Amino acid sequence: MARPDTPPQSPDGGESLLGLTEVDPSPVEETPSEFKEGYFPSSQPASSRTSTLGLGNHGPAYYLTRIQKYSSYAFTIFASFHVANTSLIPLLTTSVPESNRYLLLTRPYYQSSLTEPLLITIPLLAHVCSGVALRFYRRAQALRRYGAESHRDRKTIPWPAISGTSMLGYAFMPFIGFHLWTTRILPLYMHGDSSLINLSYISHGFALHPFVSFAGFTALVGIGVWHMTWGAARWLGMAPFQVGHTDSEVPREVVKKRRWYSINGVAALVTGLWLAGGLGVVGRGGSTAGWIGKEFDELYRSIPLIGKW
Repeated sequence: MARPDTPPQSPDGGESLLGLTEVDPSPVEETPSEFKEGYFPSSQPASSRTSTLGLGNHGPAYYLTRIQKYSSYAFTIFASFHVANTSLIPLLTTSVPESNRYLLLTRPYYQSSLTEPLLITIPLLAHVCSGVALRFYRRAQALRRYGAESHRDRKTIPWPAISGTSMLGYAFMPFIGFHLWTTRILPLYMHGDSSLINLSYISHGFALHPFVSFAGFTALVGIGVWHMTWGAARWLGMAPFQVGHTDSEVPREVVKKRRWYSINGVAALVTGLWLAGGLGVVGRGGSTAGWIGKEFDELYRSIPLIGKW
């Protein structure tokens, strides 16, 4: 007869599984508990869950996630213009000088003193900063949940897992930062103006530094498109891990595989289309002659490491 003060025995004679198994927190890919309705019993009526400003009594993760989400919507508007100017129009015209005419027509819509901060600078900074802040917040939650007080305790608790979409985002940052610096910041610093920067400037760079340009542009487009495609799928609830239990006759794993192939198919299609115009037309446009070409040479020579090749 078992003693009353001993833990219950499992069917195989060992100790209870509850006494041996350490339960890990939910992965980052799953919905955090603060977003789940009814995860914990409510201590107040639903009608009183609104603050004085009408924002609701949500935690920081709720607002950081929404900042990250809606900032990506604003940046998508700019990305749509950009892919049209740097890929679709060059593919249709098969001419860099002709494509520059359309670039000059549409550029004021996303590079004016009003629209550039609203569509590019602020959304990009908000997206990156909210993502980093969200990761640190979830780390702090894990430390609080397990009662980590000392540095030794904190070292034993792992950081939240990084999703594939987040890894692509972190990998995308140096590429988009370099692109912004060479096309916007450097011309403003060197010449006080960036009005000369167009598709001919990009073609000139391909002619001067073909290997770096082709490799860098391919990585920039590939990583960026895959990050944005998977991010959009997640915001729309179409990511594979968001497949719930349904009454459909199609197995859940089959639905997840279909979504995985569909998302990667869309990303591959957009990447191929962008590279076809960017590499096939703009990348083969050749260098620019005359005083404008000399201005381009001066800008490319100012780039550390690359300018000395």
